[in-house]
Amino acid sequence: MLKSSSMIETIKAEAVYTCPWTGQKTLDASVIMAVREVPRDQFVPPGIERFAYENRPLSIGCGQTISQPFIVALMTDLLQPQPHDVILEVGTGSGYQAAILSQLVKQVYSIERIGELASEATERLQRLGYHNVEVKEGDGSLGWAEHAPFDGIIVTAAAPAIPPALIDQLKPGARLVIPLGQPHLSQSLMLIEKNEKGAIDTTDLLAVSFVPLVGGDE
Repeated sequence: MLKSSSMIETIKAEAVYTCPWTGQKTLDASVIMAVREVPRDQFVPPGIERFAYENRPLSIGCGQTISQPFIVALMTDLLQPQPHDVILEVGTGSGYQAAILSQLVKQVYSIERIGELASEATERLQRLGYHNVEVKEGDGSLGWAEHAPFDGIIVTAAAPAIPPALIDQLKPGARLVIPLGQPHLSQSLMLIEKNEKGAIDTTDLLAVSFVPLVGGDE
């Protein structure tokens, strides 16, 4: 698809441009392939499909957005997904990020606090054939203890601080990718690495802008 190819070239160019901050001049070929294969136009509301392959976030209703394709690709790459992995996503939204992850890992568990979006994403993912994704409505800041520990966790909304439950549910040796900061103020994309002894290493990568993560204490 021509539009998808143009989006991929833009993602590659953005990776080069942001390399001084991220250290990622190129993204893994498997991530690029997954982004290429998932039809982003199927994850945006009717009437704005023509904008689906532009490198920008788009509104999906309920005050939420589908993230910029480059940021989706970068966050996926930072997670270093492997075929045997079980991944937790916090913030299902339209299901786009989960669909990309589903191409790369064994199982994706995704939590969405807005019931309408959770239901729509479940139907969409099943209809499009992404059967290794399970979505539930709930408070993502609490994680999904039933399926923990996870080989990686990705958060698609900005939290004021790292939710302790997500650290607890992360396997030793695994990664958490999360934007931190306040709405409409400074936010940073953070890479959290948990070593084999359970110690945490935090890397501030890139200035970003996400909708806020709303948890049980909000």
